[in-house]
Amino acid sequence: MAEETPQQLVIEVARLNALERRIVERFIHRQRAAPPEDREASLSLGDRVADQVTSLGGSWTFIFLTMVAIAVWMVINALMTKAFDAYPYILLNLVLACMTVLQAPLIMMSQNRQATRDRLAARNDYEVNTKAEMEVAGLHAKLDEIRDVQWADLMKIQQQQLMLLTELVSRQTMEKSITGARQSTPHGNTHTCEP
Repeated sequence: MAEETPQQLVIEVARLNALERRIVERFIHRQRAAPPEDREASLSLGDRVADQVTSLGGSWTFIFLTMVAIAVWMVINALMTKAFDAYPYILLNLVLACMTVLQAPLIMMSQNRQATRDRLAARNDYEVNTKAEMEVAGLHAKLDEIRDVQWADLMKIQQQQLMLLTELVSRQTMEKSITGARQSTPHGNTHTCEP
């Protein structure tokens, strides 16, 4: 991996968009990539009501309650001698139509807010993933540096071992030549000093 000059780094940073620059800034200053945001506290009363209506309106509970209410409405009107909403249940149709008309915009408002939350979550995921990628690249660089230092130390140790082995071989060669020279000398030529 070639070392980059400061000018090359400046050029690379200049090519980044605003989001990537913010990620690099947070990386340099060791800040969290995507700070948690308290979105629920900023919702208005209408937004919270829309979310609750959407939550209820998109559930099996709502479907069963609606079916029960329609059935009760029909049974009451069928059993009464003077029905307040006789068959074909025009008042019931009006109530159901009004409920649908009011529920549809609330569901759309909630979906729009959910799309905004999804966009923010996707952006935060991108920031976290990009920062994690930068952290991994930094770790790889540190490991490469450690490996290079260890490799250099290993080469020094190997050089020392080779020097020691060369010295040991030369000593053994000298000892063999001295031992060989002693053995080749005749025994009768040894002079002893007598007192």
